[in-house]
Amino acid sequence: MKSLTRVILATGLLLVGFVVGTAWNTFNEEPQESGLAQENITEEQLPKAVADVGNSTRVSKTASPLNPTELATIQLFEASAPSVCYITTTNVRLDYFSRDVTEIPRGTGSGFVWDTEGHIITNFHVIQGADRAQVTLGDRTTWQAKLVGKAPEKDLAVLKIEAPEDQLIPIPIGKSSNLRVGQSVYAIGNPFGLDQTLTTGIVSALGREIESVSGIPIRDAIQTDAAINPGNSGGPLLNSSGELIGVNTAIYSPSGASAGIGFSIPVDAVNWVVPELIEYGYIKRPSLGIELAPQQFVERIGLQGALILNVVEGSPAERAGLSSTYRSRYGGIQLGDLVVQLNAERITSDNDLTLALEQYEVGDEVSLTVQRDGKQRTVQLRLSASK
Repeated sequence: MKSLTRVILATGLLLVGFVVGTAWNTFNEEPQESGLAQENITEEQLPKAVADVGNSTRVSKTASPLNPTELATIQLFEASAPSVCYITTTNVRLDYFSRDVTEIPRGTGSGFVWDTEGHIITNFHVIQGADRAQVTLGDRTTWQAKLVGKAPEKDLAVLKIEAPEDQLIPIPIGKSSNLRVGQSVYAIGNPFGLDQTLTTGIVSALGREIESVSGIPIRDAIQTDAAINPGNSGGPLLNSSGELIGVNTAIYSPSGASAGIGFSIPVDAVNWVVPELIEYGYIKRPSLGIELAPQQFVERIGLQGALILNVVEGSPAERAGLSSTYRSRYGGIQLGDLVVQLNAERITSDNDLTLALEQYEVGDEVSLTVQRDGKQRTVQLRLSASK
């Protein structure tokens, strides 16, 4: 009886196993009812299938579209970069014994194309003290440059190259008078000799005053946090439309590297300085016809203003009866007139007077207030051309 029971149980277990196995095979062979039928892949097709899966994975990871801001920045750079150039300067040395001439590298900087006549704008300090300069355009062609004009008091210089017109792409000129703190700016240049480099930032402040190479302040400078490093000097600062709004000129950094504070000469100043440098080679300022005493002397004697050291013969100042500083026959110094006001602008130093005159043109009539022997008098005079 026990043997019969074992046989029946064993037979039942076999039947159950057979049914379960058949159902499992049927489930694996039939397509899923979701409509996504699975394709059977042979061993020969397996490597290609794996490769296809790998390729689709790589595409999905890399095919990320650029956002509108990125596209705008890329388009700005591609449109502006051909206008920006790389400037290298050298000094020429003559060997005393062999009489051979050797060129010694002096420095590098940036610049940009001003017009199709080949005028290149850069900083004065980029070419200061150099004997020769070379300009490399955005298309990698290199040209010998000659100095056309310079304005140390504005840290600007104009070079000229004899390149074909179709290789010269002038940069669009914008305005700096309508700039606002917080708007985006873009700097293109050659920091550390790495040409065609773009950095971005914002206008951090306006109306800054920085000192030029000549010691005369540059007013209304643009402060930006766009990275400006050695080699960026002379390169353009652009607005979001790709228009020139400034010329990068200086950084504020004890180490000499970018520390988030850079300065640019406003384009409104560049726009009137450059044509004069091209035409005359220097800034042709309106003149009063006076020579001023050193500011250190004026401050040492406790005065505030621009002290007249000498009055030029036949000048507007002479016709107005202004007085020079001179030494008396007893050896004492007789002070001349101290200029304290030009029209409505107060004058506290010789730099104030120099900058105030920039607002006028030759032939303009101005009101000049001077102090003589502790008393003030006002004279009218017409500005003449500086010599």
